[in-house]
Amino acid sequence: MKLTEHFTLAELSASGKAQTLGIDNTPEQAIVPRLIRTAEMLERIRATLGRPVTVTSGYRCPELNRAVGGVTSSDHMQGHAADIVCPGYGTPTQIARTLAPLVSVLGIGQLILEGVKGKQWVHVSTRVPSVPSNRVITITDRGTQLGIQELA
Repeated sequence: MKLTEHFTLAELSASGKAQTLGIDNTPEQAIVPRLIRTAEMLERIRATLGRPVTVTSGYRCPELNRAVGGVTSSDHMQGHAADIVCPGYGTPTQIARTLAPLVSVLGIGQLILEGVKGKQWVHVSTRVPSVPSNRVITITDRGTQLGIQELA
């Protein structure tokens, strides 16, 4: 099912981990409108970066979220979030620095630059966090910091 011009339901729910573990990661019908909103946000991000965006993690059912070590309040489980990279544009740090001043314009509720366990990506969500200072943050193995920080 095509959600937007460049993003499909299959792409936003694909998971190698789910496949390996035999987990059905098909979103319930009630989640699909949120995934459409997420895909629309991803379209705006893609247009801003001028390059295709790769979704490395989108929707996660509760079982998959537990399997990948996601937090119990993860926006991924509600269809609000996607983890992305855009190698044609630059590093996750470069992507996050470009997007951070545009979060409101692009409809990004939360932007997280993540660098954990040797991997790096950008987490974007349509949901605005209840604590305004958590809108743009960096998460590393060392913890959480406000704003976009340099990754090691």
